[in-house]
Amino acid sequence: MPYFAKLFLLIFCLVLLVESRKHRRRRWTSQLEVQKASHIYKKNHDLTKTRKGKTEQLLRVDDHDFTMRPAFGGPAIPVGVDVQVESLDSISEVDMDFTMTLYLRHYWKDERLSFPSITNKSMTFDGRLVKKIWVPDVFFVHSKRSFIHDTTTDNIMLRVFPDGHVLYSMRITVTAMCNMDFSRFPLDSQTCSLELESYAYTDEDLMLYWKNGNESLKTDEKISLSQFLIQKFHTTSRLAFYSSTGWYNRLYINFTLHRHIFFFLLQTYFPATLMVMLSWVSFWIDHRAVPARVSLGITTVLTMSTIITGVNASMPRVSYIKAVDIYLWVSFVFVFLSVLEYAAVNYLTTVQERKERKLRERFPCMCGIPHSKTMMLDGNYSESDANSLAGYTRSQVVPEEEKQEKMVVHLTMSSESNSSRKRGLKGHVGLRIIQNTHAIDKYSRLIFPGTYIFFNLIYWSVFS
Repeated sequence: MPYFAKLFLLIFCLVLLVESRKHRRRRWTSQLEVQKASHIYKKNHDLTKTRKGKTEQLLRVDDHDFTMRPAFGGPAIPVGVDVQVESLDSISEVDMDFTMTLYLRHYWKDERLSFPSITNKSMTFDGRLVKKIWVPDVFFVHSKRSFIHDTTTDNIMLRVFPDGHVLYSMRITVTAMCNMDFSRFPLDSQTCSLELESYAYTDEDLMLYWKNGNESLKTDEKISLSQFLIQKFHTTSRLAFYSSTGWYNRLYINFTLHRHIFFFLLQTYFPATLMVMLSWVSFWIDHRAVPARVSLGITTVLTMSTIITGVNASMPRVSYIKAVDIYLWVSFVFVFLSVLEYAAVNYLTTVQERKERKLRERFPCMCGIPHSKTMMLDGNYSESDANSLAGYTRSQVVPEEEKQEKMVVHLTMSSESNSSRKRGLKGHVGLRIIQNTHAIDKYSRLIFPGTYIFFNLIYWSVFS
C-alpha cells in the first residue's frame, strides 16, 4: 500500500510540472506578440487617428452647437469657393437653359473642429458627417433642377485639418436658366452664367469669394458641344440686393458660346437658295406650258414653307425677327414673286391674243392687194419699228378711230431694190409676228438673279 501511494504522488508531481511549463511558454509568447504589435503601431500610425471612440468624440461634435455659424456674433466668416467644370452637357434654345456637371468646393475655418495631431495630417470623411456640422448654405440662383450624384454613394467629401480648416467638396449637376438673344441666330454668340449665393446669410455674416480669383475656375480640356464652340470661361463677383432681406455676395461662372454655322448652311441656307434658283427655271419655259410653270411654282412655294416651319419648330416663340427669318422670308418672297410673274405673263398674253382675234374678225382678208404682204403689230411696236424694215413702203389701211387699238401696216415690196428679200419670202405671203417669249420673262431672267445676289451680299456682310 505505501508503494502505490508513492507512485501516485510521483505521477501527480510530474503532471503539475508539465502544465506549469506550458503555461509559462504561452505567457511568454503572448508578451512577445504584444510588444511586436506595439512597435509596429507606434511606427506607422498617428495617435490622433486612433479610433478609441467615435469620430464625433475626437472632433468634439457633441460639445458644440453647429446650428450656428463659426464665430457667431462676430465678423463675417470668409468662405472661399473654387469650381472644376467636368462637362457642359447640353444647351437648349427652346427652354433657354443649359446643363452643367461640376465639382463645387468650399473652404472655411471652424475652430470648433480643430483637434490635436502630432503629424499635422488631415482627416477625410464622407457625407455622413456633413449632417452633424455647419456647412455653407450655397445655392444656384435661377436654377431649374440640380442634384448631388449618389452613385455608388453620395459624392460628398469633407476634409478637416488639425487647425480647424475645412474643405467641403460635392459633385453636382445643375440645369440653370440662360437669357439668350436670337436676333442674329444662327450667326450668334451666347453668354450664359451660373450664379452661386448664400441662401440665409447676408454679407454681414458670410463673405463668399473666389478662392484664387480667375484661377478658381478649372475646366476639362475635353469639354465640347455639337452646335457650339466654347470660347472662354471666366469668373466675376458682385453684391445682390433683396428688398426684404438685404445684401448678399454672389459669384458668377460666365462662359461664351459661339454657334457653328455649317449645320445650318446644309440644313437651311443651301436648300432655301436652291429653291429660289429652281423657281427661276420657269422664266425659260414657254409661257404656253401652263401645267409645267404652275406646278413648278407651287412646288417651290410649298418647299419653302416646309423649311420655314422646320426651323421655327426648334426655336422658342420669340417676338422679334431672327437673322434666319430674314433670309428665309426674303427667299420665300422671291419664290412667290416668280409665281406672280407667270400670272402676269399669262394674263397679258391672253389679253393680247384676244385683241388679235377681234382684229382678225374685223379684217378677215388682206390678200386682195397685189405685190404686198401684211404684218400685224400690237402696241409693243412703234411706227419707227415698222419704218426700220428696209425696202418697204408704208400705207395705212386702218381707219383713224381703230389706230390706237391695232395697227395694220401694208408693206409694198419694191422689185428693183429688194430682189434678195423676194427670194427669201418667195412671193406674196401674209406673215404675222407672234412672240412666244414674253418681254417680262426676258427681264425677269436678269432682274431676279441680280437682286437675289445683291441681297446675299448685304445679308452675309451684316450678320457674319
